[in-house]
Amino acid sequence: MMCFGVDEAGRGPLAGPVVAGAVWLGDAAIAGLNDSKKLSAKRRAVLEAQIKAQAHWAVGVVEAAEIDRINIFAATMLAMTRAVEALVLKVGDPPMVLIDGNKTPEGRVEAWRWPARAIVGGDASEAAISAASIIAKEHRDRIMQALAAQHPQYGWERNAGYGTAEHLAALQAHGATLHHRVSFAPVAKVLGAVQK
Repeated sequence: MMCFGVDEAGRGPLAGPVVAGAVWLGDAAIAGLNDSKKLSAKRRAVLEAQIKAQAHWAVGVVEAAEIDRINIFAATMLAMTRAVEALVLKVGDPPMVLIDGNKTPEGRVEAWRWPARAIVGGDASEAAISAASIIAKEHRDRIMQALAAQHPQYGWERNAGYGTAEHLAALQAHGATLHHRVSFAPVAKVLGAVQK
């Protein structure tokens, strides 16, 4: 069955986009797929190259300003929808989309039109979801590395936008960028303190 696997990266960070990956493995047999968080950076990079060479994949990205406007849950559902839409353009409609977690965009995003099944822990148990988690994480990490070059004071190449002590201290010292999620409490708190 031509199931797509879908997963996201970047729900929790204070900066940067949320990114979803969608993968159709087709006949690809890629050994060692797993939840991207359980793989070393080196292993993830190798697997990403294999997925891109042997399978069909796409990403959906929702930037910080849009996250602030619609909230992180809605933004995650939208990123997943964008990823699936992009993959459909390459390979056609899937009979089923397998999504990591306990919720799907079905009934939550107007553009969503495919049967979907949420699978808790799917990034470790379903190969297509594992592949999607690797695609999403690697894509987002590259975005954060590029943004780190423009805004070196926040350490995004190390913390990927998460609220580490280094990142929070830099927020306090330098304020927020356009890439910060100002609706997230730690950012709002620092900005409130800075503006007083």
